[in-house]
Amino acid sequence: MKTLYIDCGMGAAGDMLTAALLELLPDPDAFIKRMDSLGIPGVEISREKACKCGITGTHVTVRVNGEEEGEHLNHHDNDHEHEHGHGHEHEHNHEHEHDHDHHHEHAHSSMKDIEELIASLELPQKVREDALAVYRLIAEAESVCHGRPVEQIHFHEVGSIDAVADVTAVCLLMHELAPDEVIVSPVHVGSGHVRCAHGILPVPAPATAYILRGVPIYGGGIKGELCTPTGAALLKHFADRFGDMPVMSASAIGYGMGKKDFPAANCVRAMIGESGGLTDEVLELSCNVDDMTAEAIGFACERLFEGGAREVYTVPIGMKKSRPGTLIRVMCGREDRDMMLGLLFKHTTTIGVREAVTRRYVLERRVETLETDDGEVRLKISSGYGTTRRKYEYDDLARIAREKDISLREAEELIEER
Repeated sequence: MKTLYIDCGMGAAGDMLTAALLELLPDPDAFIKRMDSLGIPGVEISREKACKCGITGTHVTVRVNGEEEGEHLNHHDNDHEHEHGHGHEHEHNHEHEHDHDHHHEHAHSSMKDIEELIASLELPQKVREDALAVYRLIAEAESVCHGRPVEQIHFHEVGSIDAVADVTAVCLLMHELAPDEVIVSPVHVGSGHVRCAHGILPVPAPATAYILRGVPIYGGGIKGELCTPTGAALLKHFADRFGDMPVMSASAIGYGMGKKDFPAANCVRAMIGESGGLTDEVLELSCNVDDMTAEAIGFACERLFEGGAREVYTVPIGMKKSRPGTLIRVMCGREDRDMMLGLLFKHTTTIGVREAVTRRYVLERRVETLETDDGEVRLKISSGYGTTRRKYEYDDLARIAREKDISLREAEELIEER
């Protein structure tokens, strides 16, 4: 399985992710030329070697009309000066513009403007969809944090064009690298405070914190904002899961460098290669009940499946005072935790639910549809770890068995004969 692992031990920013992924390509210069030819207004992208704590990597610079993002916003006090603030520092409206130290006049772009710009670029449709999804994550976060509808969120023109280049570059790089699985480390967000157009904010900045809900993050001794809203949104969109690096054989390693120097190497590291099989992380939610009927337990299980549970099962147990009871266990993704908890408390008599985080090793799965004389039959194929399994969809076998008044085994043999 082709696996991409992104190490965010020093946070993440759009330009750093671009640079790290760029080093994984066999011809980075060809990619830079392609980006410059997309037609993003006034954008010119360049790459140069950079060294942090003795490690050599790539630093990517985006200039808009010959101007680099950090060059005209001298009032910023941040760590990733090039990309930082695409989410929250530049989304001010015109009434804030008069307070800026640089006294430059710039237009502003709305979310609609950004959508139209991305839609106009010569990109594969999937890349456009990814870029728009990333921007919507940022806009939603800004809307919540500033208390304004998404339609009223405005992006500073130079900053927004710069961010479009970063977001588009990462989405296009992901498209070209085409990993089967993307795993991201827990994200180091930094600590302390950061100065922005609205004043002094805690780290992680409100927009970044909102985007990273449900993602494992941590602070530390390094003062400053290490993960920006753009970096957070890109990670949130592309990560299949967050966790430790899997067992893998890396074929390429890339280092994307930030601008500032810290005691630790200020970089994002990306590794791509082959891993033995697909892994993911699931939550196990469990409760014990001793005062529910079998029918009520069955109904609860049905509702949990309908709500998105990956698995629900029961186990007979002995409870206190020698009462027989039932263990109800639900397996779900982190994103479905609140839904599952609500359903457990609504449809069972439990007054407490236990949670455990479990890593699964699973086979890759795909479904092929076979055309037969008896209609379409779905064939489920699972592979990985040196094993391949094939199984016909039960509902399709059962339909044929009922129609022909034969057994399930005879229905399966009938399909195989044809």
